[in-house]
Amino acid sequence: MPEKEEVGARAKLTEADAAARSDPAAVTPLSKFLEACEKRTRLSRQDRLRIVEQALLLLNMNYVHLPLKRAMHAVDPIQRLKLLRFRLSEMKDSELPSEMQFHQRMMEIFASTRDLHTMYLLPEPFIDHVAYLPFLIEQYFERNRKGKRVEKFMVSRVVKEFYQSIPNAGPEVLSFEPGVDVLYWNGVPIKRAIELNGESQAGSNIDARFARGLDSLTIRPLDTSLPPDERWVNLTYRSKTGENFTLNQDWLVLKTGEAATPPLASKSTRKKRAAIDIKKTKINQLTKTLFAPRDVPVRKSLQHILYAETRNVDGREFGYIRLFTFEVGDPDEFVKDFAQVIKSDGFPQEGLIIDVRSNPGGRIRAGERLLQLFTPRRIKPELFEFLNTPSNLEICRSAPKGWQLDQWAESIAESVVTGAIYSTGFPLNCEESCNDIGQTYYGPVVLITDALSYSTTDMFAAGFQDNEIGEILGTSDNTGAGGAEFWRYQNLVDASKDSSTFKPLPRGADIVLAVRRSIRVGRHAGRPLEEIGIVPDRRHHMTKRDVLGTNDDLIKRAAKILAKKPVYRLSVEHLTRKDGTRGIVVTASSKVEPSDSVKNISRLDVYMDGRPYKSVDAREGSILARRITLRRRGTRKRELLLEAYDGTNNLVAIYKRFV
Repeated sequence: MPEKEEVGARAKLTEADAAARSDPAAVTPLSKFLEACEKRTRLSRQDRLRIVEQALLLLNMNYVHLPLKRAMHAVDPIQRLKLLRFRLSEMKDSELPSEMQFHQRMMEIFASTRDLHTMYLLPEPFIDHVAYLPFLIEQYFERNRKGKRVEKFMVSRVVKEFYQSIPNAGPEVLSFEPGVDVLYWNGVPIKRAIELNGESQAGSNIDARFARGLDSLTIRPLDTSLPPDERWVNLTYRSKTGENFTLNQDWLVLKTGEAATPPLASKSTRKKRAAIDIKKTKINQLTKTLFAPRDVPVRKSLQHILYAETRNVDGREFGYIRLFTFEVGDPDEFVKDFAQVIKSDGFPQEGLIIDVRSNPGGRIRAGERLLQLFTPRRIKPELFEFLNTPSNLEICRSAPKGWQLDQWAESIAESVVTGAIYSTGFPLNCEESCNDIGQTYYGPVVLITDALSYSTTDMFAAGFQDNEIGEILGTSDNTGAGGAEFWRYQNLVDASKDSSTFKPLPRGADIVLAVRRSIRVGRHAGRPLEEIGIVPDRRHHMTKRDVLGTNDDLIKRAAKILAKKPVYRLSVEHLTRKDGTRGIVVTASSKVEPSDSVKNISRLDVYMDGRPYKSVDAREGSILARRITLRRRGTRKRELLLEAYDGTNNLVAIYKRFV
């Protein structure tokens, strides 16, 4: 136990507290919320049986990771659902478990798959409600006197208005602020409490489970997780003056409303091919509501998606982009807007840091198309496979043409003869769409990930690594390892020719399911992304300065990686002479370490409409204002492609445009 501990009065909710960050009428203590839930109509036996039967159908016939999960975790969700169905059918009415117990069994069964793309979502009244505590806890590391790295946990953010409004606050409230170290959670050592919470989360690997145990410690969306068992939390912490206090804090419940629900977390269509972590998306949204984000100017079209800024490290400027989500309205417009940001005047071209920590994913097209902006290499999109089942064959044959599932049907049908478990893999986005813009940024790029990088963000990181764009710096030893496109229950209803197979779920209950799994390409060709994830090239342990500040040590570590990489510049000025002759003025240069002179630009090859047109040699790694005339052929536009090569004949930069 702590050497010194004082227990203060529980922090009660008042109208002023609620008004500090949200609508007073929308916030209530958890105890009152659960009392109201008990007064509502319960799910009948038939309602519960329908939910179980539909879950059995989906997991058995459409769940793409079922063979993998059975092998890796020694689980059998199918048998567990059959047992639950049998018991519900045989029990007397008086023996039926409570509705909360039923939900708990369903969530335990789905959580056993360790798959955040495959979830049972609770019905009303839990929809659009989030249980939370008005503070965040984060992990950091520091060195002790012996130089050994020590793991610690601290309060990183606090809703100040909440605690400032508490009358006659004691020292346990007055000293509660960002930067205090957390010691115990209800008397349990904080790390162990996080591990226990993580075991109920569907993280694919140890790092992901621990990260999700910490992430959901103080914020829990009630349609994706059960309400906390405790009505309040006793949080023991060490103040900045070295004293130990225990804060007694009620759990609160906020009604978020549908307006605060992400599009793919509420209503999805198959036109929006998505891979997204619904729970993390909702946690991020409430975090943004409770804790004001940094005020960094950004293009209007990119608000709530990213922020971009210049970071100065040891006198050298680098570009830094924090990308919060891939859930965008129009993936193509998003990629164009992103390109405008990184090539805009004043944005550093010496190196770029892309930070996708805690990014829950979103539109797969947005993630895959973005990769081409950072590399001269031709991007190869990931492949996606169905589980070979009669149900998936029917879906691929009967789904509307706009869903573009026909190409999978033939290989699923052949599985009767071949015995293959999975269909042939095809990309969701054609290779041409992943390369139609070409390279926009010519400096080196570092990608920062963590164990909460999931879904499309996993795929983005995989493409970054597989296409050898740059190094990955991880604040965890792995990413979230979510490798699939998910469908909602209604998507399966819409795709099925015989809609009577899928019956409506009662009271707004829902099921999301991983239907097509992603397979990596390049040097990791054929490797599934699910469970395995992306192992970073280097690991950074977050410091106290990182957590309380602006990730200063993390950015410094990334900048150190970038500083050793070659920097290339390739610019083209288009011109038209008085006689109508078109031309370009090309400027190219390279900046490398003296010991890596072979990485200097040695030549520039010019192609028109895919055919060789001209080759220009560089001098000392540069081509200065070289004018090239482009012969006119009618009025149609022609594709201009410039390729810059280094001394070892490696492609290092490209420029692509119609002229």
